[in-house]
Amino acid sequence: MVWGSIKNAIGLGEPELPEGPTKLPSYFPVEPKGCEKHSQKLFNCLANEATAKARDMERAGLHKSYFADVEAKPTDETAAAAVAENPTNPEFPKQGDNPLDECRTFLAYYQQCCDRQLKKKKNFILLDHVRVQDEYRYKGPSVEEAK
Repeated sequence: MVWGSIKNAIGLGEPELPEGPTKLPSYFPVEPKGCEKHSQKLFNCLANEATAKARDMERAGLHKSYFADVEAKPTDETAAAAVAENPTNPEFPKQGDNPLDECRTFLAYYQQCCDRQLKKKKNFILLDHVRVQDEYRYKGPSVEEAK
């Protein structure tokens, strides 16, 4: 029992997987010093496995739209027909799948490391919000035309 808590304190223990649906933390794209290895593993997983699964879900029309008033439609009719014909095939995506589930263990290690490292003084600046001065803000054509 004591040995397990010592291992967790120095980062050798297995992280606990978060309950419920897999979500990215609020500090997600941050790569604190000391978490480079876990961050890169997560970023590679998101770029490859999770993105591939999300694209397959989009082709079959099984993805959920970010906006409530937009209905998700399949982008590839043949893929949608193949999923409709054989919905029990394990190779096909299913309705309600979460693409982030492919990276669940990498995400747990990333959260465990970031929760520990972001408390340190050298990583404080990563969580600061920066306001851009007005003279450096983008002014689109609609703003300039109104003047």
